[in-house]
Amino acid sequence: MADQPDYKDESLERTDSKEPADPEYEYAYENSGVQDGYYGTGSTTPPKDHAGVVALVLILIVSCASIISGLRLLNIDIFDTPEETKESTPTVMVGGEGGIQTPCLEEQTTAPATPEQTEAADWNTQLEIQKAAPSAANTAPAEGAMPWQDVYDKVIPSVVSIVTTDGSTTSTGTGVIMNTDGYLLTNAHVVANAGSIQVILSDNRTFEAKCMGTDHISDLAVLHIDADNLTPAEFGDSSALRVGDEVVAIGDPLGVELRGTMTDGIVSAINRDINTHGRSMTLIQTTAALNAGNSGGPLVNCYGQVVGINTMKISDYASDGGVEGLGFAIPVTTAQMVIDELISRGYVSGRPALGLEGSMVSSFYQYYYRLPRGMLIEKVDPQSDAAAQGVHPGDILLALNSVRIANVNMVEQIVYGLNVGDTVEAAIYRDGKEIRLTLAIGEDKG
Repeated sequence: MADQPDYKDESLERTDSKEPADPEYEYAYENSGVQDGYYGTGSTTPPKDHAGVVALVLILIVSCASIISGLRLLNIDIFDTPEETKESTPTVMVGGEGGIQTPCLEEQTTAPATPEQTEAADWNTQLEIQKAAPSAANTAPAEGAMPWQDVYDKVIPSVVSIVTTDGSTTSTGTGVIMNTDGYLLTNAHVVANAGSIQVILSDNRTFEAKCMGTDHISDLAVLHIDADNLTPAEFGDSSALRVGDEVVAIGDPLGVELRGTMTDGIVSAINRDINTHGRSMTLIQTTAALNAGNSGGPLVNCYGQVVGINTMKISDYASDGGVEGLGFAIPVTTAQMVIDELISRGYVSGRPALGLEGSMVSSFYQYYYRLPRGMLIEKVDPQSDAAAQGVHPGDILLALNSVRIANVNMVEQIVYGLNVGDTVEAAIYRDGKEIRLTLAIGEDKG
């Protein structure tokens, strides 16, 4: 028999409550007098019949309704309003103090208003509409800033469309040209598991891109294309942003069919800590509309400078489906610290990793196959300590450091709280037995 776990979880013992787990319970169950397919007899006294009472109530209701209808036909109103109430008709002052008194009910006078009265009431009844409007209003809020039309013309040559394929699956995103050497910046989730990556420039030139490195913690990735005549974006200081600053997002919402779309908004919050997939990200919050396909595109200030990389909508980490006007972007100051390591190493050094990937065992499989709750391991990093100690796909991760695994995010939360070289106690379920292992935390190399 394997050692009993330190933690308590009834799902490890049995998930089927109808069929007992041990013989002693089966014996007690079979001799309890409870048999499938039979009901308890309960009371044999027939229920009381209230049909007579119900019929009497219905008769009284119908009689009252008939009496009231007859009185109304004879012009007798049992709810008649007193005469003094009818005679007093409230009036409303129009045009402020000293204006016209007008009755509120049908007894309003039909006498025409005098010219003086009409002049006094004009301000309350007329709305002047401007027939002409400026064709290009300058929306720049500060000296040296640019109208949004000029901002778009400046930034759009630096925005690229990204199309990735993985077998029969195709997805899209947006990217930003960083320099004339062909390096592009986008989100890590845009190119995750991509078999091939295509980049479409604003002038419709198309190139195959190579992924230089990804960092799933910051959700950033660096791509490279072999192209010339590139227009790099100008990057601004995201730490100088203030709540209320006007910004725009440029990208491909819903795919390349709507490429180059610009949406405007303001900075709603700065240094917003958002927890997603077990990690915390410090982001810029904005009201600029962001949709699927905008990921990896630029968030731009009124000077035409890229101050953020758009990364997610609220629906990516919250269950409320109807939320609008709430998007997030990675500050450029954060991206700056990641980009150099992605180009030189292909990953960001010092990121902890357990080397296990998977998904939670469904309730159906727990019930049907008598499996415990946990993360079904689907992929093991061959360079990890877990692989060296024999962990393989098909095992179920039950707990880490005696903390029961209730969802996949919990695995990442526990691992991200450790450092490279630390160890963690893992409980693994395999072939009906629980195995305890001490696993070393490795380095996430993307």
